[in-house]
Amino acid sequence: MTVALGVPSVRRPPTPAPAEGPLIDTFGRVATDLRVSLTDLCNLRCTYCMPAEGLDWLPRDEKLSSDELIRLLRIAVTRLGITSVRFTGGEPLVVPHLEDVIAATSALTPRPEITLTTNGIGLAGKAAGLKRAGLDRINVSLDTVDPARFAAITRRDRIDDVLAGLRAAKDAGLKPVKVNAVLDPVSGLEDAVALLRFCLDHGYQLRIIEQMPLDAGHSWQRDRALSADDILGALQRHFTLSPDPTPRGSAPAELWRVHDGARVAGLVGIIASVSHAFCATCDRSRLTADGQIRNCLFAREETDLRGLLRSGADDQALEAAWRGAMWAKAAGHGINDPDFVQPDRPMSAIGG
Repeated sequence: MTVALGVPSVRRPPTPAPAEGPLIDTFGRVATDLRVSLTDLCNLRCTYCMPAEGLDWLPRDEKLSSDELIRLLRIAVTRLGITSVRFTGGEPLVVPHLEDVIAATSALTPRPEITLTTNGIGLAGKAAGLKRAGLDRINVSLDTVDPARFAAITRRDRIDDVLAGLRAAKDAGLKPVKVNAVLDPVSGLEDAVALLRFCLDHGYQLRIIEQMPLDAGHSWQRDRALSADDILGALQRHFTLSPDPTPRGSAPAELWRVHDGARVAGLVGIIASVSHAFCATCDRSRLTADGQIRNCLFAREETDLRGLLRSGADDQALEAAWRGAMWAKAAGHGINDPDFVQPDRPMSAIGG
């Protein structure tokens, strides 16, 4: 049974990981959702993520090749019980072999659900091809619908490209199209209201995510970030909301129904990673672009599968290393611990 998170950083004494069965940790949580970062490169420079000049990108030879990645995906699905694969970045649309990787993932048996998180730049010309390759759903990052604020947050004047990408994703049948928003501490509550109206008008589903301490500059400040309660309160001043009765399960978002009279006009989700942590139901494993397994977004340690791959390790050895990494997962991310230390890698190098 999964434990309650009384002390989020608590760890179990070391014991051997199971050699077979589900991908489990010592607290009983089963990882069925794999987040795969395809690259650390990004064509935006969001203020809460990276500096204006960008970062020191990973050398090409340190990143997994498509063959290496597909081999690890096969192990994840056929040997470890992964049922959902989400491709992220950086920005995954800049990866030339993206459609090939999606097609190879789609061909696995049993076939996992395949999703993608993108900033939407270039999506207008790629959405149909991604759907044909086997992509099931898509999340597009959009923090505001105000062009000037978008340019200030992302340091790029590209909002029209993102909006075109959203339309193309919907037309391609990548439904439900979800919009991910991380709100600016100053204008964010106003942006949240405008974003929800925009999503309701266009048939998208909004997900608002609390800003987390994953910026490259390590400048996140808890007292400046908007909390889930702040966001919900702002939305309730403009919309009639009620809790969605669908069981949440391991989903990160708490869903709310948006009412238009007697009609449910849509859903909005709030992901309270900091203020209302959902670590007790976490079902995620993470693979970075350079082949490292992370058992938590905020993990301080990684397990090197790339090194094993390139040293000739067989599938059984790779499986065992992956199981060991997840077995060592802490009960929680520890953001609210007094001795919390932000991971060295920023979000762009870990994958969302």
